[in-house]
Amino acid sequence: MSFARIVGTGSFLPSNVISNADLMSQLASKGIETSEDWIYSRSGIQSRRFADRQSQTSDLAATAASRALSAAQIEVDAVDLIVVTTTTPDAIFRSTACLVQRKLGIRNGCAAFDIQAVCGGFIYALTVADALIRGTSVKTALVIGAETFSRLLDFQDRNTSVLFGDGAGAVILRSSEEPGILGAALHADGHHPEILRVSGRIADGGVLGDPFVRMDGPAVFKLAVGALQDVSQEVAAQCGLAMSDFTWVVPHQANIFIMVATARKLGIPVDRLISTVREYGNTYAASIPLALDQAYRDGRICRGDKVLMHAVGAGVTWGALAMQA
Repeated sequence: MSFARIVGTGSFLPSNVISNADLMSQLASKGIETSEDWIYSRSGIQSRRFADRQSQTSDLAATAASRALSAAQIEVDAVDLIVVTTTTPDAIFRSTACLVQRKLGIRNGCAAFDIQAVCGGFIYALTVADALIRGTSVKTALVIGAETFSRLLDFQDRNTSVLFGDGAGAVILRSSEEPGILGAALHADGHHPEILRVSGRIADGGVLGDPFVRMDGPAVFKLAVGALQDVSQEVAAQCGLAMSDFTWVVPHQANIFIMVATARKLGIPVDRLISTVREYGNTYAASIPLALDQAYRDGRICRGDKVLMHAVGAGVTWGALAMQA
């Protein structure tokens, strides 16, 4: 039986650190009152990174991918699948995945495509890559989550502008006889379009509608905790595992309170959460691979550990995935 195993991880964060104090000053300049304590008490975020205007999502993605390839000690032309998940592509088309393929110098004609499932995107992308490794001739897949979400922020809206940041994370999946990805579940419900959205669209040479992110925070919180609890239990049952079997949980880094509330619902000790939200904010589809890379590189995730990942995002999409490191 063939499995897909993570054999390398990588990430990239812009050098421009934006603290809560920096944001407070920016909001104050527009007549919006807030404080560092107000931001932290509602999100658990102290800072985030913003990409410079010259950097595109594909640039962040390619750097993270290069680092993952280096960690896995794999040459670029061994990659026979590239899946990028992003809410902030460089352009409507070409796909960001094809741009990454070019920037990495991969010339073997491998499949490359994007997945748009917002914050749930990395779980979707890993699940798709796993299925292609198990069911086709794909042997080595590069899966990337990357965002330049700061470009969708309205700095006159303190409820959204303080939450999000930019970054990219990548993993290398390889076909293996050893267990890797053990199971996954994906879901969506398109009947909640208003709770988290960017409704603007390009038409007739301009942007029609609102080009900024808008969110109903309480509605997102209520939906997220229930959905994450249910899908995590679904995946654990699918794999014949109890929650106590998971060494680590790598959640989407939406908000520390969503992460902790979900862990408590699942009976998982909070110290088993891999969290980067305080330093990086919510980096949407990049948040899980960024946290994974940090945990692999600092030695927390060790070979044989069982890891649960889960995410919920606009759409609404949600999913969970269990793996053995």
